[in-house]
Amino acid sequence: MTILQPTPSDTQTQVAKDYVNGVIATVKKRNPNEPEFHQAIKEILDSLVPVFEKQPKYMEAGILERLVEPERQIMFRVPWVDDNGKVHVNRGYRVQYNSAIGPYKGGLRFHPSVNSSIIKFLGFEQIFKNALTGQPIGGGKGGSDFDPKGKSDNEIMRFCQSFMTELYRHLDHDTDVPAGDIGVGGREIGYLFGQYKRIKNQFQAGVLTGKGVGYGGSLARTEATGYGTVYFVSEMLKDKGLDFEGKTIVVSGSGNVAIYAIEKAHQFGATVVACSDSNGYVYDKNGINLETVKRLKEVERKRISEYVKEHPHAEYYEGCSGIWSIPCDIALPCATQNEIDEESAKTLVANGVIAVGEGANMPSTLEAIDVFLNSDVLFGPAKAANAGGVAVSALEMAQNSARVSWSFEEVDAKLHEIMINIYQQSMKASVEYGHPGNLVYGANIAGFLKVADAMMFHGII
Repeated sequence: MTILQPTPSDTQTQVAKDYVNGVIATVKKRNPNEPEFHQAIKEILDSLVPVFEKQPKYMEAGILERLVEPERQIMFRVPWVDDNGKVHVNRGYRVQYNSAIGPYKGGLRFHPSVNSSIIKFLGFEQIFKNALTGQPIGGGKGGSDFDPKGKSDNEIMRFCQSFMTELYRHLDHDTDVPAGDIGVGGREIGYLFGQYKRIKNQFQAGVLTGKGVGYGGSLARTEATGYGTVYFVSEMLKDKGLDFEGKTIVVSGSGNVAIYAIEKAHQFGATVVACSDSNGYVYDKNGINLETVKRLKEVERKRISEYVKEHPHAEYYEGCSGIWSIPCDIALPCATQNEIDEESAKTLVANGVIAVGEGANMPSTLEAIDVFLNSDVLFGPAKAANAGGVAVSALEMAQNSARVSWSFEEVDAKLHEIMINIYQQSMKASVEYGHPGNLVYGANIAGFLKVADAMMFHGII
């Protein structure tokens, strides 16, 4: 009987897999009961096996062991007083994950679901997303379990001032530059920036991004994540000889990302028939009226259910997951993590979806991603498709450093170019490392290589 010996490539593949699995096991042991963080680690690390197979130097240098461990984690209490004089205490977080290619950069999320697992998953993803933009920014994330919903402007101001009173000592335009995320928009950034300026006695415009245009913000920053997602999906479609013209689209969410994804999709000739908030979703077969959604959400701060009062032909449904049962050509999940599970993905595929672009952070479960990829659905992963927001944040930092302001058209053109480059980088890496067209692999690998090479140059730190 002849025993077949493994070829060198087979051996190296197994070594690479064992290495990755070992790092994943260590992460889970060191960070128990953090499912979102474990999910992000597995999704990224599994796709890096081809890199370690071809370039074992990264294993020998312990790049992965260093990369999965944040450079710094900060957790603090945030006491504040409501309008009735009652004292509340929330928990604040900032994870400064990796600064190999620039200062830590990533948003602040104010939402009751925030915990260390969510902040670490977001911060880890941010490393690769930021690297893909081509801008000199590292990865970080922060936030609090504070819920801004139902709070007065004065309550939100007092919370933001208390939050920044601790966080300020960890920030600087060359160290760590936060922005907004869920629950943190222009109002909150304004209060945070005002308190930072008050404490530091300095006008450091570049220490926060997402600022108002009147005090150092960038035009097109508000639109950037939603626009960027559509620009990325447009490139995926273009490679297949397709475009947005005449396509039916479902967009989850009705916040900043969703609103401007809808706006750009409309500009590209598509019809968006549904959007949602945390309570439920609206379906408008005639096409969502964007001006109504903008007013309800950006001005009046009301629930999306109010939409049907002005558009009685539309339908409102309680609960969020049902939105993915609406037949569409393109799905843009722009709400929150894990909103598309395996069953929702199967429903989308059965209803003929041809492309999915992730506008939110990790909105598809690992099982859902497998469904899309195995069904030949064009899939734009979050760290590539939603990188437009942080890309324009970096452009805001550049304008602040030069003390100049670019026009909306200039910033939008730069954003469009960045998203095209991200798509091309991701596609190129997917081909070079044996998974042509798989943008999950491509984006992870392209981002990793840039950060890993910088870490190699810096030595063991």
